[in-house]
Amino acid sequence: MRILIIEDERKVAAFIQKGLEQEGYAVDVAHDGEEGAYQAENFDYDAVIIDLMLPKLPGLEILKKIRARDLRLPVLILTARSAVEDKVAGLDTGANDYLVKPFAFAELSARIRVLLRRGAQESTTLKLADLEMNTATRTVTRAGRKIDLKLKEFSLLEFLLRNARRTVTRTMIIEHVWDIHFDSVSNVVDVHINTLRNKIDREFSAQLIHTIRGVGYMLTDELS
Repeated sequence: MRILIIEDERKVAAFIQKGLEQEGYAVDVAHDGEEGAYQAENFDYDAVIIDLMLPKLPGLEILKKIRARDLRLPVLILTARSAVEDKVAGLDTGANDYLVKPFAFAELSARIRVLLRRGAQESTTLKLADLEMNTATRTVTRAGRKIDLKLKEFSLLEFLLRNARRTVTRTMIIEHVWDIHFDSVSNVVDVHINTLRNKIDREFSAQLIHTIRGVGYMLTDELS
C-alpha cells in the first residue's frame, strides 16, 4: 500500500515516514502544497495524509483537487489546528478523518488502517482459494499453514490479493508497493515475485502466482 504525506515540518514528516515504512507501507513525502497536489494528481496512492497549513498551497485546496477527481481515496488531515470549525471545514471538504498534533504514532497508524479497511469494504481478510491474509494481524496462511513474509513480500502479496484474477503490470506493482524513488529499471519486482512463489506455491500442487508473458503477473486459481 502506498501513502503520500504532505507535511512541511520535515521532522514530523520524517517521523511519520519512518514509522509507516517500518509497518511495510511505501511512502512518498511532499513538503509544500504545490508539490503535494502534483504528486496526488499524478501518482496512484492508497491514502493521503495532509497538513492544513502548508506553503504555496493550503491543505484544504489540495483536498478539493483530490475530491474533484477521486471521491474514494482515503484522506486524513493531520494538523495543529484543533478548533471545531477547522475540523468541520476539513471534514466538509472531504477528509475522511482528522487528527490533531501532537499525536501518538500508534493512533495515526490505527487510523490509517481503519481508512484503508473502509476503502476495501471493511474486510481485514483477503482470500483466494486456500490462501488467506489477515491485514490486521499481518498473518498469511495457505491450507492452514502459516507463511512468514518480510515487509515488502507482505505488501506485494496484499496488492496481488486485492487484484486477484486480474493481470497487474510491473508498473502497477511499483506504484503501489515501492515509493517514488524506486529504480524502475531494476529487477527487484521479479526477484520479490520469485521469492513469493517459493513461499506460496512451491509446496503446493495448485500454483497461484502466474506470469502473464509480456504484461506482468496474475494471482489466480483459474489457470492451474
